[in-house]
Amino acid sequence: MGTLRSNPAFVRLFVGRVVTNAGDSLYAIAAMWLVFDLTGSSFYTGVASFLTLGPQALRFLAGPLVDRWSLRRVLVGTQAAQAVGVLAVPVAAATGHLSVWVVLAVVPVLSLVSQFDSPAMTAALPRIVDDDDLVRANSLFSAAGQSLDMVCNAASGVLVAVVGAVAIYVVDAATFVAALALFRGLAVDAREPAGPSEPARRSESDEASSEDPADEADLTDDPGSARDSDPADGVFADYVDRLREGFDYLRGSAVASMVLGAVVVNFSFGAMLAVLPAFADSLGGPGTYGLLMAAVAAGSLVGSAGSSAVEGYPFGRLSVVGFGVSTACLFGAVRVDGTPATAALFFAAFVPTGAFNVVFFSMLQSAVDDDMLARVSSVASSGSAAMAPVGSLVGGSLAGAFGVESGLYGVAAATGFLTVYFLGRPRIRTLPPVAEADEAVLGLG
Repeated sequence: MGTLRSNPAFVRLFVGRVVTNAGDSLYAIAAMWLVFDLTGSSFYTGVASFLTLGPQALRFLAGPLVDRWSLRRVLVGTQAAQAVGVLAVPVAAATGHLSVWVVLAVVPVLSLVSQFDSPAMTAALPRIVDDDDLVRANSLFSAAGQSLDMVCNAASGVLVAVVGAVAIYVVDAATFVAALALFRGLAVDAREPAGPSEPARRSESDEASSEDPADEADLTDDPGSARDSDPADGVFADYVDRLREGFDYLRGSAVASMVLGAVVVNFSFGAMLAVLPAFADSLGGPGTYGLLMAAVAAGSLVGSAGSSAVEGYPFGRLSVVGFGVSTACLFGAVRVDGTPATAALFFAAFVPTGAFNVVFFSMLQSAVDDDMLARVSSVASSGSAAMAPVGSLVGGSLAGAFGVESGLYGVAAATGFLTVYFLGRPRIRTLPPVAEADEAVLGLG
């Protein structure tokens, strides 16, 4: 921890992520509950969840751009865009024009912009910390984020009941501004590969200080080539090539198999997000909704914080056992009587998930080349999340016909499927500890 604390770039990135995550945690509860409060319908909460999760399936499209752009500029730009966008809801409320359609219009815009900052943070981390500190750094990132989720989810449930959901949007805008200020001073060792027409790589400090238009225009060794070809065509072709490289790099690997297995689980998890406001309303209201979401965050927090304690175990076996425990706890959470018991089982169900996420992405960061990392992480994230928005839409639509509990049972069944799927795939089941995993072991390249 000492080496990370003495690393100013890590501290700035860490604090910036903490600040923006705090606002996002408040916003997530406020947005879903505001939609439910305005409509009283699980269908509309399903639509809201669909619009929130949908852009996550497009994150792989952001990867090649993040690999090419300045990471600092990506982080600053996304915070600025989100700070402006989130204020649309309180402005509509203040002018008497607030409706569910305003909220539903803002949700996908904020989600789409955020798909750029997540790969940028993932790509920045291994460039500012040593490989030996990656698991610990990722654990700190996840633990801090999940601890804030736990506190802010519970607090937002109370705040929604006391001051209303709209006021939380203003707080969220302030957190984006604060994160923007932190990211502006971030120094990242930019090791992006030169594009097909770029003569050399430059550090981001050089990029920030070099504003000479002639430097930006001098993109080719052959002056005639700039006149004979459309620069936009070259940029687009380079983007497509980078995107194809990311898919080719993952094809046939253990990572690709895990992404395919997670598709079913994410479908049902999306359904859970759609019906959870109505489920919580039947148990007590916005305070209960905040409590259940806080339990999910707390479980992920404990798993994330404890990930370094289990990183030495074989990753394949750890995944099978962990998801088996999650399956049992999720079934119990729906069947047990009493809000405290339900919250406790939600907590226990997400402990293995928290540990899995940290160890999995640490394994990617350690094994994957820096030049490919943003593409690989964005493809893995968007691929596994692709069915979550569909699950939200379907789950919200069917909740009225089959009851809100059906979505929660679906999550438990899907997690059980993932356990069986991992167990039946030797390439996943036999994966070694993260420190022993490299490109050959994961089948990458």
